[in-house]
Amino acid sequence: MKTSSRAALIMALPAVVLFFVFNTIPTIQGVFYSFTNSRGYGKWNFVGLDNYVRLFGDADILHSYLFTFQFAIVSTIAVNIISILLALALSANIKFRSFMRSVYFFPAVLSVIVVSYIFNTIFSSGLPQIGEALGIPGLATNILGSEDTAWIGIVVVSVWKACATTTVIYIAGLQTIPEEVVEAALLDGAGAWKRFWSITFPLITAFFVINMVLSFKDFLQVFDQIVALTAGGPGTSTQSISFLIYKAGFAGGEFGYQSANAVIYFVVIAVLSLFQLRILRPKGRAS
Repeated sequence: MKTSSRAALIMALPAVVLFFVFNTIPTIQGVFYSFTNSRGYGKWNFVGLDNYVRLFGDADILHSYLFTFQFAIVSTIAVNIISILLALALSANIKFRSFMRSVYFFPAVLSVIVVSYIFNTIFSSGLPQIGEALGIPGLATNILGSEDTAWIGIVVVSVWKACATTTVIYIAGLQTIPEEVVEAALLDGAGAWKRFWSITFPLITAFFVINMVLSFKDFLQVFDQIVALTAGGPGTSTQSISFLIYKAGFAGGEFGYQSANAVIYFVVIAVLSLFQLRILRPKGRAS
């Protein structure tokens, strides 16, 4: 027993060391610099809680938080609705089911930045050309060029990319439902909606909670899509928190200030994730 435990510790040690070097140490450094006026280079001085106090009065940062939360909420709802529908369709007795599962999972293996650049071309030239040819004014303009519609393009790309993983998780959940329960509901004359709401959804609530928490957390950290699609524009209309931290912290000389923003951002994501688990999990058990 002691030998196996020692072997397990030795095998885990490299991963622990790498995690500490590339995750824990940078995190500690970020918290440290959040109490300074560091520009990322040169001399710096301690400023105490000044950075944190300034954050709550910074209109640019507040706007970024508002955009990020709106984007995350819309995307989380959309990706879970679409993924449940896809999972139900792919779990049905249809031809080429295995092939279709592979097709729907394909977006997960693609690079986010590459996919975003491809969609950028589609939104900027592909759809406008189709819109002009068909005489549809709504498609004839680049949605990424308007402050009112640019966020829609980011949502489309993000949801398309995220559906792959969430759909697979829902498929795994659907496979845990006993066939006898579904057959009994069919014999009782329950319709499709009644079977879903009374049997299917309650039995996959745990998977629903996982997808809600993970997708919301991932959407709150949206970055690559914004870099490739809008670069935070037009103006600052699609500037997420992650993008603002990168732009102002590394390129704008606000390293210490944006480090404080990153610390607050981490706390917000952690608190919201725990809140989601606390709110959603009791409902799943009650079902």
